[in-house]
Amino acid sequence: MKLKKLWLAAITLMLAFIKTTAHAENMKSMGSMDIHYMAIGATFLTPKVALAYGIQRSKYNALINISVLDNTKEGKPAKSVGISGTAQNLTGQFKRLDFEEVREGNAIYYLAQINYRDKEKIKFEIDITDGKERHTLQFNQTFYVD
Repeated sequence: MKLKKLWLAAITLMLAFIKTTAHAENMKSMGSMDIHYMAIGATFLTPKVALAYGIQRSKYNALINISVLDNTKEGKPAKSVGISGTAQNLTGQFKRLDFEEVREGNAIYYLAQINYRDKEKIKFEIDITDGKERHTLQFNQTFYVD
């Protein structure tokens, strides 16, 4: 149990670091939800963190991170949601995103992985519901092999 808490702390620090770098997160308000999202190359994760979360660390693999906050409540607490999505490249190939929920104290993250090629532009379409509202988050990301 202590090891799991240590890894949760490590990924929290990693996510906080990423939010303050050039790969900053994005946010869209939709109804009662503030949806924070980012897509980064998996090589930004340390090998230990990637292993702890079952993330394939490769220069051809990206990590999609979504978190949803309830903007109707004071302090905007994390909101548990149903989430699914797809990714489509410019040649029309679809890939299903399989999100896994990660709970870390009061924080909730939804993580998915996707493979890409160098300079590949991917359009993401992610459906998010809390049982009362349903929203579709759309964004594009170009990935580069480092």
